[in-house]
Amino acid sequence: MRGFTLLELLVVIVIIGLLAGYVAPRYFAQVGKSEVQAARAQIDALEKALDQYRLDTRRYPSTEQGLQALVERPAGEAHWNGPYLRKAVPNDPWGNPYVYRNAGDGADILSYGRDGRPGGSELDADIANR
Repeated sequence: MRGFTLLELLVVIVIIGLLAGYVAPRYFAQVGKSEVQAARAQIDALEKALDQYRLDTRRYPSTEQGLQALVERPAGEAHWNGPYLRKAVPNDPWGNPYVYRNAGDGADILSYGRDGRPGGSELDADIANR
């Protein structure tokens, strides 16, 4: 029985390394895009829950009450008919809490993206409902 020489093993390792160097960046770019899509889907679901809250209470939760008002009755809210989410308020796909603001004319929900800071570009860009 014939075994592999050291040179043959090194050639195979180099080929595997080249393939990994070519495929890995494309794979991780797709992962980043899917996280952005997941954040947009979560923001859309939160926006729908906030609209249901507004239909029941005639207003959006205050900025201080935040998104937590979707799962726990705020103090003094007689018309609350929740919970409006089946589970706790999720974090964004990067593990950061969503930012909520009652803008008076509507509710702003946003994720600061991968870096968790305002601004940025590409995967670090902010994702908002409007």
